[in-house]
Amino acid sequence: MSIAENSASQVRDVIIVGSGPAGYTAAVYTARANMKPLLIAGSVTAGGELMNTTDVENYPGFPDGIMGPDLMENFEKQAARFGTEIQFEDVTELDLDGDIKTVTIGTGETFQAKAIILSTGSAYRELGLANEKRLSGHGVSWCATCDGFFFKDQDIAVIGGGDSAMEEALFLTKFAKSVTVIHRRDTLKASKIMGDRAQAHEKINFVWNTAVEDVLGEDKVTGLKLKNLVDGTESELAVTGVFVAIGNDPRTDLIKGKVDLTPEGTIAVEGRSSRTSIKGVFAAGDVIDPTYRQAITASGSGCVAALDVEHYLADLHS
Repeated sequence: MSIAENSASQVRDVIIVGSGPAGYTAAVYTARANMKPLLIAGSVTAGGELMNTTDVENYPGFPDGIMGPDLMENFEKQAARFGTEIQFEDVTELDLDGDIKTVTIGTGETFQAKAIILSTGSAYRELGLANEKRLSGHGVSWCATCDGFFFKDQDIAVIGGGDSAMEEALFLTKFAKSVTVIHRRDTLKASKIMGDRAQAHEKINFVWNTAVEDVLGEDKVTGLKLKNLVDGTESELAVTGVFVAIGNDPRTDLIKGKVDLTPEGTIAVEGRSSRTSIKGVFAAGDVIDPTYRQAITASGSGCVAALDVEHYLADLHS
C-alpha cells in the first residue's frame, strides 16, 4: 500500500475544507490539540481573499501592517509547525451522511474523518455582462494586486462602492494615470475612513448613480458603456482597465442541499457556535458570515470551530 493510499484509508479526527484565516486558525487549534488535522487548501484559492489584498492594516499584532499574502504564509507555516497536513487540491465531493464523513479531492483520492470543518470562504461577484467574461484577462480583472502592475499610466475604472472597491481604487493609484470609481448610488457603502481616503486622492474620480451596461473592446478593453440611473442617459467612458469590486458570494456549491443555508446564502450555524444542521459538520469564516467578513472575525470563527470539534470528539469518545 502506498503512502497516499495508507493516508487516504485512515479515519481522521478532523478534515478542514478550505484555507484562509478561518481554515488555518482551525488547523492551528486542532493540531495543537493533537487531532492531526488534514487541511485541503484548494489548488487556486489557497489562502483565501487575503492573497489578493495588499496592506492589511487592521489585523492585530502588526503595528506597521502586513501584506495579505505574507500574513497567509505566516498562517500556513504556523499550522504546519504543529503538524497540520496540508494538501493544495480542490475538494470535488463531500459525503456528510453518517458518523464517518468522506471527502473526495481532484486527484480522485478520498479521505475520511469523524468531523469536518467547512471554511470555503467566498468568491468575487461578477457583473454578469457577456463581454466581462470575454475580456477577462484582457483588461477586466477582479484583483488589483494581481493585475494593477499591467496598467501603468493608463485610465482605469473600479466598479463598486464598498471597502473592497475603495481599497482597489487606492492601490491602483500607484500605477494608473487616473482611476474612476463607478457606483450605483449617490453615497458610498464603504467605511468612512476608506471613503474619505479615496475621495481625497487626486487621481480618483467618482461617477455616481450609474450602472455599467457593457464592457467595450474587441481584443482588449477600450471603454465602458454607462447608464445614469436617475435620468436614464447613456454615455461611454474611455478606459483600458476595469476592476470589478461589487462584493462576494459564499462558496457553498459543494454543500448546497446537504446542510441548511441562511436567506443570505451562507451556511447556517447554531447561535455563536460553528455547528451546522448536520452532526459532526462545522463551518467557519466568510462562508457563515454575510455581515462582518474580516480576517480577524474569520480567525475567531476558525477558533470556535476547532473548539467545537474538540468537544464533539470528546463526547464521541466518552
